[in-house]
Amino acid sequence: MRKLLIVLAALLVFGQAYELFARPIDEAAEVAARKEARENENYKKAIFAGGCFWCVQPPYDHLDGVIATTVGFTGGTEVDPTYKEVSWGKTSHTEAVEVIYDPEKVSYEKLLEIFWRNINPTDSGGQFVDRGPQYRPGIFYVNEEQKKTALESKKRLEESGCFDKPIVVEITEATPFYDAEEYHQKYYLKSPLSYKTYRMGSGRDKFIEKTWNVSIKE
Repeated sequence: MRKLLIVLAALLVFGQAYELFARPIDEAAEVAARKEARENENYKKAIFAGGCFWCVQPPYDHLDGVIATTVGFTGGTEVDPTYKEVSWGKTSHTEAVEVIYDPEKVSYEKLLEIFWRNINPTDSGGQFVDRGPQYRPGIFYVNEEQKKTALESKKRLEESGCFDKPIVVEITEATPFYDAEEYHQKYYLKSPLSYKTYRMGSGRDKFIEKTWNVSIKE
């Protein structure tokens, strides 16, 4: 594990130095767009934790009906945690993604489907190369309807026979969600080489491809 982390760290440093394909992003416009989406009464909110939030954000950004996504931290008691504090396990939070979506275009059930297919639901000790409670997977419901839907979705997955181990993802009431620092937002666009290098080495894509018999494009 230590060797893998060293290799990943070296590759990330290399990638950050040679981001040849990064897409310019107007961060001020992004912040304003997220704020507008959150304030729109026609939209709804969902919160999911699936390990490294860099990797959980793209599948939702690519889904029709999703208006905005924000990576951040939830499930803890400390106020205004930083990425450094959370990633080093100094708080009780886990990395998560807030999804603002249009229920007229995409259902909460579909968001759950995307969630299940992008994590290892049998691993409560982290996700893939990222270990510790700060990377624990979870579904954080914002109302009773979401709770009921999430529990039913989890039960269907348990009964599907897809996994030979218990589904250990916790479904809990949402606690305050704190935005991560802006450089983490849409990291896959801002630092694509670093992101792809990390993702490839993390083991996530290999697991998804084997479990669901799909090819990862992102």
